[in-house]
Amino acid sequence: MARLLGKPLIDYVVTALEDASLERIFVATTESVPCTKRWAEERGLKAMDSPGIGYISDMVWAVEQAGIREPLLIVMADLPLITGELIDDIIAVYERRPEPALSTHTPLSLHRRLGRRPDSLFNYHGELIVPAGVNILEGGSIRQEQEDYHLILERLELAVNVNLAEDLKLVEKIMLGEVA
Repeated sequence: MARLLGKPLIDYVVTALEDASLERIFVATTESVPCTKRWAEERGLKAMDSPGIGYISDMVWAVEQAGIREPLLIVMADLPLITGELIDDIIAVYERRPEPALSTHTPLSLHRRLGRRPDSLFNYHGELIVPAGVNILEGGSIRQEQEDYHLILERLELAVNVNLAEDLKLVEKIMLGEVA
């Protein structure tokens, strides 16, 4: 429930999801974050109490508990700059691809321009890319590794996730127009 310009960080992500062409929104929580669960329920969202074992395990658990078999969009709650339009653009790319899954990435060069050092980095066909935290997976195959299309976008909205206080300050500057 970290706050950004007076609102919980997750509020920005959920607003973008609500603006996108999605059918349902679920919020995976654990007993460690009762305020997040309460916030989601007050907003009319389905909060899924996952076991709190770890990100992947909890995500798999939530997908199975929700009974989702079709493709589903998974978005990290630390991407406050994401928009409904960008989400719809990502979904449109997925719908044109033959792969059963899609992962989004940003080029390392974008992070360097922002003065950021990402936590994860991959070499994909000679290009250094950073996972963005937006993925589409087949719900019915959630326990299996799924071949994914690597969608690489040079989009600020995907490059700035909030893990540290300095990330929060950077997002505030971007939202206030102090960083382009």
